[in-house]
Amino acid sequence: MATPSEKLAVSLEALHHLQERGIVAIRSADLTRTHRERLSKNGFLEEVIKGWYIAANPDLPNSESTTWYASFWQFCAAYLRQLKGTDWCLSPEQSLSLHAENWTVPKQLLVRAARARNNITALPYGTSLLDTKSTLPEESDIAQINGLRIFSLPAALVACTPRYFEQNPTDIRAALSIVRDASEVLEPLLKGGNSTIAGRLAGAFRNIGRGRIADNIVSTMRSAGYDVRENDLFQSKAPVTFSTHEISPYANRIRLMWQEMREPVIERFPAAPGLPKETKAYLKHVEDVYVTDAYHSLSIEGYRVSPYLIEKVRDGAWNPDSNRDDTEQRNAMAARGYWQAYQQVRKSILKVLNHDSPGEVAYDDHSIWYREMFAPGVVAGILKPYDLAGYRNARVYIRASKHTPPGAEAVRDAMPVLFELLQSETEACVRVVLGHFIFVYIHPYMDGNGRMGRFLMNVMLASGGYPWTIIPVEKRNSYMSALEDASVNQNIVPFTDFLAWLVSDGLE
Repeated sequence: MATPSEKLAVSLEALHHLQERGIVAIRSADLTRTHRERLSKNGFLEEVIKGWYIAANPDLPNSESTTWYASFWQFCAAYLRQLKGTDWCLSPEQSLSLHAENWTVPKQLLVRAARARNNITALPYGTSLLDTKSTLPEESDIAQINGLRIFSLPAALVACTPRYFEQNPTDIRAALSIVRDASEVLEPLLKGGNSTIAGRLAGAFRNIGRGRIADNIVSTMRSAGYDVRENDLFQSKAPVTFSTHEISPYANRIRLMWQEMREPVIERFPAAPGLPKETKAYLKHVEDVYVTDAYHSLSIEGYRVSPYLIEKVRDGAWNPDSNRDDTEQRNAMAARGYWQAYQQVRKSILKVLNHDSPGEVAYDDHSIWYREMFAPGVVAGILKPYDLAGYRNARVYIRASKHTPPGAEAVRDAMPVLFELLQSETEACVRVVLGHFIFVYIHPYMDGNGRMGRFLMNVMLASGGYPWTIIPVEKRNSYMSALEDASVNQNIVPFTDFLAWLVSDGLE
């Protein structure tokens, strides 16, 4: 007779087969009742709504939202496809956000369908799906991204409400920046005789520096007999002018966020002391705080490390040992990697103190920090050498966050822009706050992003003469909450205030 663990293994194998087929939204019919009950009881299956499930991680607490946020978009796509076939698409406003590569999980997902009943479907962790009865665009005006039926970019720009310009200026500017020629939007404008909308879009394109597109929209509509009056609905001028050669919405989102966030940072952050005259004394302080910094930085990431272990690693008294407990070895390798990376960061700080460009130093050296951080895993045979090759090649999710970092291809568009902005930024405090925030917003690696972001922050702190600053593990919730507010709500103030408070304490 099979033991409970053997029975669970059979159920896990059934779940694995579904996952191999790419199934995220699991229907009751996909698994037998016995498998469902067994997997649910052991924490491997989580019910979303009656008859629908997602795979779960039993190691996470029951109140943990990570699994749901990571599954949200794929679940909704599968659920809507099963429920409605092709009689649905997301709202034009939500479509524009996705075109702009904003994959933040919304509080309520707005869905249009010809045969909808205006129902709200409650989903986990305060999210929901609103099904509204509305005429769908023609099939030629529907695009598909990751299984989601959305308005094509031109159709969404024509159909979105005026309020969207006020409420989501970053998203709509990033979406507008993808349009290369007026012909892309003129067809839906002319088909519908949309003179008011044409004036709105002309004003929007002129706002982001695409005057030629704006002129072509107005002149073409007028030549067709429409009275077009250009109208800019944005409440301010675009903080950046977009290149006509670069159409990556993610790269443009980062430029927009940087320019929109820098003023609040400058207003709230303490003034930079300037590069220290005593370089040796500054580096001595960086060395002296290592044990404390390593303890707090690694603890924030969930590693259980003690000052004793950190000192042991620093003194070279630890070596990889395959006979160690897995958890102990993981913690020890993290500590060793942190020590090795820390030494490289100190070298980067020395370059900055010697007046090298902080943005260029970070661009040149950040891959070295990363390789040293995970090199012990390669030595121990847990990681392969190619794991240190560079930026990630797969999707990644942030624990308990509604923010979904960009896909692997978008990372390669976004990271050069981050370092370009760091190189051109004149204010050290902006490099400190936005350097850290944008780095973890992009999340370029599969692991280690938080530690890398804090290393980057401290190199940028050195560029202004601020002291090395430790984020205490006791303030982890405040730290993560402030990053979440910046990522999801584009509100950089809490994160600025949090870092300013820590830095000010070190300046006293």
